[in-house]
Amino acid sequence: MIRLIRRHLVVHGRVQGVWFRDSMRREADRLGVFGWVRNLPDGSVEAAFEGDEGAVERMVAWCDHGPPGARVLRVETRGEPPEGLADFRIVR
Repeated sequence: MIRLIRRHLVVHGRVQGVWFRDSMRREADRLGVFGWVRNLPDGSVEAAFEGDEGAVERMVAWCDHGPPGARVLRVETRGEPPEGLADFRIVR
């Protein structure tokens, strides 16, 4: 049985200007995870993932390092109720 979950994250460090959002979108597509990602004015990246528990947890783990060129200092994560999203978007 598939267990759907949602995680909301803020990723801190050198995460803007290193293709973090597009790399995250590609990884989410590969894993079948839905949600969104956006840059925040303070230089961090905010995202929400939902889908199969294992796939979402792999996305959260991916955020611990991100794409080449990123330097992740910390990831704040909290659980939320799934909203039933059907794609993954880069939000401006």
